[in-house]
Amino acid sequence: MSYIDTFYRRTIADNYAFPASSGTTECDTCIIGGGLAGITTALQLVRAGQAVVILEARRIGWGASGRNGGIVSPGYANGGDAIERAVGAKNAHKLHALSIEGMRLLRDTIDELAITSAVPTPGMMSVLRYDNGESLRSRADYLQREFDYSVEYLSRDQVQGVLRSKRYFQGLRDPQAFHIHPLNYLRAMAQEIERLGGRIFEGSPALSVDLGGPEKVVRTARGEIKSRRIVVTTGGYTAGLIPQIKRSFLPIATYVMMTEQAPDLIHQAIATTDAVSDNRRAGDYYRVVEEGKRLLWGGRITTKAASSAALAKELRHEMVGTYPQLADLKIETSWSGLMSYARHLMPQIGQLRPDVWYCTAFGGHGLNTTAIGGKVIAEAILGQSDRYELFKPFGLVWAGGPVGLSVAQLTYWKLRAQDWWRERSST
Repeated sequence: MSYIDTFYRRTIADNYAFPASSGTTECDTCIIGGGLAGITTALQLVRAGQAVVILEARRIGWGASGRNGGIVSPGYANGGDAIERAVGAKNAHKLHALSIEGMRLLRDTIDELAITSAVPTPGMMSVLRYDNGESLRSRADYLQREFDYSVEYLSRDQVQGVLRSKRYFQGLRDPQAFHIHPLNYLRAMAQEIERLGGRIFEGSPALSVDLGGPEKVVRTARGEIKSRRIVVTTGGYTAGLIPQIKRSFLPIATYVMMTEQAPDLIHQAIATTDAVSDNRRAGDYYRVVEEGKRLLWGGRITTKAASSAALAKELRHEMVGTYPQLADLKIETSWSGLMSYARHLMPQIGQLRPDVWYCTAFGGHGLNTTAIGGKVIAEAILGQSDRYELFKPFGLVWAGGPVGLSVAQLTYWKLRAQDWWRERSST
């Protein structure tokens, strides 16, 4: 199976295919899912000398891990206040510190493996679409005071000096955040896993599992994996292999489009290489790629699969509404991907039963959280720490099934309406 048509597939550094599972393979840890969570977990374990097998139903990074916006910054899909209400101030502080660590782990991995095809572009701007500079000043002070983490407050004039749109008010610039080519990053890690002795099988969906004994058995169409432990790291494309995991999150679609080459036109509107995101729930996020030649723009969510071309028209309408000077900029391709969202909007990281682990539900803020999720699961397996327990309050709660999907879509529309009214009141 090939990758779908995305900017990342078109600019893939290599397209080496890993073999399919066949026969019997024994290992210490079998990881089901070849996305960012699974690959990160595997790399940590194989570096510690474990025999690791990764089973991927399609291709490494085929799902959301290889299709996302490529923006790496601290935080979670859920807001800090909601997290603090769930776990208390002390543990909320620890969780945010983990999200910063995840961001830095990703950058360190790129440096250590010299992944030249995913060299980070530094900087991210988070911008408001209504007037509320004091909230951003307060946020900047909090990050500096509590985490020794510096971000730059930007006035409306400073924001509009580089983002030439009347839609924007104040912003925060994070110089430590960055953006990358996520598929090239992921595939370089996979090759390092294989170099260190790990086994990766593509085109090998896990069809059944036997978790009852001390030896776990995972069966594929032409083979089986015998392992001391299992780690499930699937996302929005999860099948019903372990029902308790599948029912705990919702597959939510998001959409991305990429423009034609038009560097001069794009620079008239966006005079920065920083990634940009606005403050709305499922708001716009975008960045220039190929040294400013193209614009990659993402946003929107739906709970039912929709045509990416149709949603691209909505994204383009949003782009032109934000930047009228881009009215003549053509869209070259568009795509969608399914993210996994838990009801509590937090990653689900923990142990289902002895030697059966899960590391899932990274929708909305996946790059830094998959990195730290994989690391804390590996630490637990290796007996190095119990930091994964910080995520214990965010367990495998039922996401609501079809009703949950309907509620999620209605909630999204409600939040969009609130955002629209707030913007209108500020103009």
